[in-house]
Amino acid sequence: MPHASTDPESDLASLTGLTDEARSRALARFQIIRPFLEDGVPLTQIAQDQGLVLRTARRWVDRYRREGLAGLARKERNDKDKRKLAAPLRQFIEGLALRRPRMPTATIHREVADATRKLGQEPPSYKVVRAVVGELEPALVTLAHEGSKAYIDSFDLVHRHEATVPNAIWQADHTELDILIKDGDGTARRPWLTIILDDYSRAVAGFCLSLATPSSIQTALALRQAIWRKPQPGWHVCGIPQVLYSDHGSDFTSRQLEQVSADLKIRLINSTVARPRGRGKIERFFDSLAQVLLSRLPGFSRTQADRAAVLTQTDLAGEIENYLIREYLVTPHSSTGQAPQARWEAGGFLPQMPDSLERLDLLLLTVARTRRVHQDGILFMGMRYIDPTLAAYVGEEVVLRYDPRDVTEVRVFHNGRFLCRAVCQEQAGSTVPLRDIVSARNRRRRELRQTLVDRRRVVDSLIEAKRWDAEEKRPEEASPGAVPPPVKLKRYACDE
Repeated sequence: MPHASTDPESDLASLTGLTDEARSRALARFQIIRPFLEDGVPLTQIAQDQGLVLRTARRWVDRYRREGLAGLARKERNDKDKRKLAAPLRQFIEGLALRRPRMPTATIHREVADATRKLGQEPPSYKVVRAVVGELEPALVTLAHEGSKAYIDSFDLVHRHEATVPNAIWQADHTELDILIKDGDGTARRPWLTIILDDYSRAVAGFCLSLATPSSIQTALALRQAIWRKPQPGWHVCGIPQVLYSDHGSDFTSRQLEQVSADLKIRLINSTVARPRGRGKIERFFDSLAQVLLSRLPGFSRTQADRAAVLTQTDLAGEIENYLIREYLVTPHSSTGQAPQARWEAGGFLPQMPDSLERLDLLLLTVARTRRVHQDGILFMGMRYIDPTLAAYVGEEVVLRYDPRDVTEVRVFHNGRFLCRAVCQEQAGSTVPLRDIVSARNRRRRELRQTLVDRRRVVDSLIEAKRWDAEEKRPEEASPGAVPPPVKLKRYACDE
């Protein structure tokens, strides 16, 4: 039981000197504020539930912390001017104080004085009006003057969940990193980072770094890495979580993610729209990443003029991976007191794993694409994919799924069964991101269109020149009244 007093004997003497009525009153008041002192229940909630003025509850807490239980035995003054106010007059003062926009206390006092004089009553003093206004609940004042959004953010009772075992709750979120890197064209851009965090251990299960704005693609790729076993030594976090908690963004509410979660028996929980609460743990990780890792990398600066893109996307992804494995996962966390990796592995935890990696391919990209198998392979996105397994499926409809970070190969499914990985032979041995394919395809289309425009201009100019030449020669070649010679049709080769 928390106590501010340092002399137990004086506390005991104070209690023994009280009457039974005073001790009972002190104990009753302590029982009211006890949830705040021991369990962290907001004092505003206690005051509201008990029908107590918030200022009185705060005064009890202060007295208990200074004087112990004996401090709660003191009687409240009952001779204050505010208690002499009639209920209608008090409600009138409170109503004026809750108007929007907020009225100064002096203005409220003038309004109340004018109203009471018209009714033939003695107006209350300014001190009384100020006391009534000051005793209004902060929650009520916030709701009246700032609206429901500010009230919810400040006074709504929030349940702060805390997982009790690894993989019970995973959190997912995106952030735009405060660092500049070079894209494929050498342009400086800020990347987006998607993180999957285990709530219990604070261990990062997976991440995805992208130059594109957050979408279901990044979420799926981060989840795929988070669930499957990592090839990197020292990064053992994996498995299927029981709950995936995220905000209400479209990238976390896609139909495909719902289908995959239902298939893997993952419970999806999205925060209320515009109320991204309960994700302070993952926000703290983003802050730590910026302060510890990004701040020592080139391209990070608080001043825009001092920034210069040096790293590529691959370079930064490697730096983040090294930071996770060598620093973050093995350093004791300030909240748990344990290293995230060690806390996740404690107790011999065995994660639940999917049947195969191919099953996790359902998390790749958006809607699956259907294509027909031809004799020379599968034509997809302007490229042809080949695999010997496809010889038995010529003429059949198959479903393609692919990793947008590398479209040199696609995974082929037939009737829900995995067949093979078909490879584009022209791109074999290289990694081709989808964005490069789209950019090259658009550039080629623009070039062809410009060629068509140029050729049409040449043809039109020649036709126009020929037309003018024909109009100039027509009067000289054809004389008036001339009869054209008869045309003899040859029927055989010997005819002359």
